Amino acid sequence: MKRARGFTLIEVMSALLVLSLLALMSYRGLGAVLDAREHVKHETDKWRHVAAFFARFERDVELAAPRPVRTPTGIAPAWLGVPSATAEASLEFSRFASTEGVDTARRIGYRLNDKNEIELWLWPGLDVAPDALPARYPVLAGVKTFELQYLDRSLVWVDTWPTSPADQSVPRAVRLRIVLASNEEIVRIFVLQS
Repeated sequence: MKRARGFTLIEVMSALLVLSLLALMSYRGLGAVLDAREHVKHETDKWRHVAAFFARFERDVELAAPRPVRTPTGIAPAWLGVPSATAEASLEFSRFASTEGVDTARRIGYRLNDKNEIELWLWPGLDVAPDALPARYPVLAGVKTFELQYLDRSLVWVDTWPTSPADQSVPRAVRLRIVLASNEEIVRIFVLQS
């Protein structure tokens, strides 16, 4: 009688066990790669938004104008910074138009709203008409802390600007500190042109 050629049941089961272990390890490896890719994408988006916010803020403060504005209640200083404003902007200032001609001279402001977003406030022009409300745009989400300090003429950092009611100047520099929802703290200093 001839001996039958083929695999025994134990050999087939061993091969299936090895293949299933390889498939399981491949599946777990692919899952880890996909999770890492999603995490990197999320972090990249977060830092891209932070960089865009800082670029916008830097451009705005570089164009700061030492021009007080007329408001329905009187004259507002060219640069107005108040710590932890509730309903008003934390920072409000006059800004010249850019040289590219893509925007106009106007009054702008920044504030941290209740949704943990830094808002950009844009008034239609420099002088504020009665009942004129600024357009509000969120420019950075996921922010726990938004703090500003101003460098005065004697090179001292202060929390409020102007330092006296008669002072109509703009500060020498602005120090911006934000803390993101993920607890990263970023501090940047912007030198003003005037």
